[in-house]
Amino acid sequence: MHVQEWLETVPPLAIYLLVGLVIGLESLGIPLPGEIILVSSALLASQHGEIDPFVLGACASAGAIIGDSIGYAIGRKGGRPLLAWLGAKFPKHFSEGHIATAERSFQKWGMWAVFFGRFVALLRIFAGPLAGVLRMPYWKFLTANVLGGILWAGGTTAVIYYVGVVAESWLKRFSWLGLVAAVLIGLASFLIVKRKAAKAGTAHQEAEPAPVPARD
Repeated sequence: MHVQEWLETVPPLAIYLLVGLVIGLESLGIPLPGEIILVSSALLASQHGEIDPFVLGACASAGAIIGDSIGYAIGRKGGRPLLAWLGAKFPKHFSEGHIATAERSFQKWGMWAVFFGRFVALLRIFAGPLAGVLRMPYWKFLTANVLGGILWAGGTTAVIYYVGVVAESWLKRFSWLGLVAAVLIGLASFLIVKRKAAKAGTAHQEAEPAPVPARD
């Protein structure tokens, strides 16, 4: 079953909580499809009035900010042994190469790595724990975390929601245009076939030999 089809069976309150929880756990450092859940929920909100896009964006932002903050605290306390443990548990996401790439980004960009990391799937998982491991000052981390979380979660919700509304409206108009076009094409085809049939009948009559009169 597709994610959006499954979400259609879930009550709105549960969707808000699910989005906040999944994004929070992903931001904490657990590889989960937070962006897929958010995009699917925002698209669903554009099709069903029961889901409030503002509440959805707020829950997603809260999940991102809280999850990153918890990940920062865990990383600061666990240190590098935590990264080694994560590498053993999730080798696909926390391999030495991925950790080295993320660490270089943090060393080069500092708090901007936390901010822009929210928009990159790999750094979104690393941002909180790695910032804690590298002992980034918490006020810098919190500033970048709040701004990045709100912009990413709120912006993604808004863009997908309005794209869904516009697309649905366009598809409705297109369905009417398609119906009118189908009727016109069908009528034109009927007239063309009728005209060709009439021409063929006339040609057949002209080609028939004249009847020979009977002899007495």
